Amino acid sequence: MLSQSLFLPDRVTLMGVVNVTPDSFSDGGKLVDVAGEVDCEAVIRHARALVQDGAHVLDVGGESTRPGADPVPIQVEERRVVPAIERICAELDVPVSVDTRNASVAKSALKAGARIVNDVSGLSHDPALAERVAECEAMLILGHMRGTPVDMQSAPHYDDVLQEVADALELSIQRARKAGVSDRRMGVDPGIGFGKRLADNLALMAHVEWLRERLGVPVMVGPSRKSFIEAVTGDPVGSRDEASAASCAVLAFAGVDAVRVHDVRRARRAVLMGRAMGVARRKSVA
Repeated sequence: MLSQSLFLPDRVTLMGVVNVTPDSFSDGGKLVDVAGEVDCEAVIRHARALVQDGAHVLDVGGESTRPGADPVPIQVEERRVVPAIERICAELDVPVSVDTRNASVAKSALKAGARIVNDVSGLSHDPALAERVAECEAMLILGHMRGTPVDMQSAPHYDDVLQEVADALELSIQRARKAGVSDRRMGVDPGIGFGKRLADNLALMAHVEWLRERLGVPVMVGPSRKSFIEAVTGDPVGSRDEASAASCAVLAFAGVDAVRVHDVRRARRAVLMGRAMGVARRKSVA
């Protein structure tokens, strides 16, 4: 079962980031050539390194959704992700996810070999995406984002961030179910940095176990290199891997099912320790 291969009960799944974009916030341009086209040799080298470091899944994205980012034409996004996914699937035995908000991109990516669709918009951008996932019996990760990348960090506000994010994700789950996606093929992502203040991000990460119990599906979190880290530690984007790993350890302790990260090597060690302590804590209070 795909959901079981992605979210196993005896581990925290490590999703390694493969951004085939020129403008992602921390690694844009590393896997494209000077003309902005995907460098498949660089992609496969990066993918191999992530798997060697312990990645269980690779997440390929062709559109930056950083705060302030403009949307990418669908044809451009497809031209970026499809050859990257085809190359990874041809050479590596690892499940591949496509990070997209667009149904047509998801369809092309699934045809190219992807098995998971990671929609940061939670179907708010293109509801037809869920139908493409259901047709292919793929897995769907539903993210939470209030607004769009262009405006989501303008003035985010929540009266009760846990309840409001959970309510929005529940609506996304209901839309996916209506389209034919079963619960066993779903996960959610509370969307750290996607229309959130520092306090909102910290609260969501500290309460991942509550979120899973409320929604009844696995929870993935992507803390890697995001700006909430700078707000706490002062680290610029190029120096956030240690704090990203620390965040992953806390998430694992708190009961997260998966983390999406750039530096898999550090994250692997962090989640192993965090999960071990979390399991010990739960056993001691059972």
